[in-house]
Amino acid sequence: MKLTRRESLQYSAAAAAALSLAALKTNAASAQAAAPQPDNLVDTRLRTISNLPLKPDGSAVEYTEAETGPIDGVLWKGKGTPDIEFDVRKMKVKVDGRGTTKLSGTLTFADLEKLPRHTQITLLQCGAAKPRGIVKWTGVRFSDLARSLGAQSFAAYARLTGSDGYYLDEDMATLMHPQVMLAWMANDKPLPPENGAPMRLVVPFRYGARSMKAITDIQFTATSFPPGKPWQA
Repeated sequence: MKLTRRESLQYSAAAAAALSLAALKTNAASAQAAAPQPDNLVDTRLRTISNLPLKPDGSAVEYTEAETGPIDGVLWKGKGTPDIEFDVRKMKVKVDGRGTTKLSGTLTFADLEKLPRHTQITLLQCGAAKPRGIVKWTGVRFSDLARSLGAQSFAAYARLTGSDGYYLDEDMATLMHPQVMLAWMANDKPLPPENGAPMRLVVPFRYGARSMKAITDIQFTATSFPPGKPWQA
């Protein structure tokens, strides 16, 4: 297609404007990244954190069934709820003991059904005002799962990874607390996708970000994990 002189000038001007805008954004980002480090300690902006109600021993407060309700607030950010299998009966979770457990491989719901069922009513509270909700969780204690896998006394840490690639590392002393559980039901109903189906971690004495949703991988280690995604050398 042959362009007229006017059209050529218009396209050239548009291209130049786009390049200029991109350059401005790049320069702004570079300037921000290259901001000088203060040579003394200065005030910084703190996040606003809501207080998490705990018992004197540091465990979570437990509530009555009459106090339960839905979780209020957005739980999945960015791309939204992941496109995965939400039915816990079809769940397959990779387990790698890294030499610290007697069993490794694929964890299924049939394995969880062999463990004692556990129910507790606790608060899910993020650092911000929302998400928040008092929930009746049903599942199994993480400690019972760890023992069923034959976790040894020198298994010091576990890494849990969600379907969105987010992961957290937690010390085994925390995970073996009797209030820490793997839940697949909320308020007597299957855990909905927005709340972390098919199975999520519940650590009620920590803020909600430590309660991993939609778990796909569980690893154990005696020392530390390499940085990056799980199953990566």
